[in-house]
Amino acid sequence: MTIFPAIDLKDGKAVRLTKGLMESAKIYSETPWELVKTFEEMGAQWVHLVDLNGAFAGEPKNLDQIRAIRENCKVKLQLGGGIRDEATIKRYLDLGIDRLILGSIALRDPEFVKAMAAKYPIVVGIDAIDGYVAVEGWGEVSSMRATDLARMFADAGVQAIICTDVGRDGTLSGVNVDFTLEIARACGIATIASGGVKGDGDIESLLQTKEVAGVIVGKAFYEGTIDLKRFF
Repeated sequence: MTIFPAIDLKDGKAVRLTKGLMESAKIYSETPWELVKTFEEMGAQWVHLVDLNGAFAGEPKNLDQIRAIRENCKVKLQLGGGIRDEATIKRYLDLGIDRLILGSIALRDPEFVKAMAAKYPIVVGIDAIDGYVAVEGWGEVSSMRATDLARMFADAGVQAIICTDVGRDGTLSGVNVDFTLEIARACGIATIASGGVKGDGDIESLLQTKEVAGVIVGKAFYEGTIDLKRFF
């Protein structure tokens, strides 16, 4: 199982949110690339990046910081937030990002996502509130169940699905193992858990399932409630 340390970018800084609320942002670094370098030196194979401003704007908003991360770090990067068209996908790939996360557009235009997955390294991000897909920076909840959306991409060629329980994200309340397993079983492809990771026990619980491909760790690292070095 792959551990993905996470960095959310807001106004050029590395932050973490609680339940996706922008006003809850807590700044952890004003030089995000140095954080990525720290994860790299710890032994991380991947780092998970989110352009929070981009997620709300629907277009890239932290390009300078993303470029600095790529130029200073060798670790593999997966990036999401505001990626809505092929031009943006190409732009990020040209910048050296290893794979891209398509979130809101996966609900709005699944055929576009399938077409992109046939050409580029694509991950689908499915964020859920009470089991229903949340989009546009989690500001809107749809009538689509997360498991039904995951099932749509079962044979689409996407590299993985990231499933986030928004209600737990940034709360240190524990990862939603059952929700992650529902998504994994619905789509049958590599599934990455996200939201609520608190400590080593969360990682161990996911490992024991033998069905989860990865987990994203954010606030737990920054607040010192998890020892990531144990798992690299």
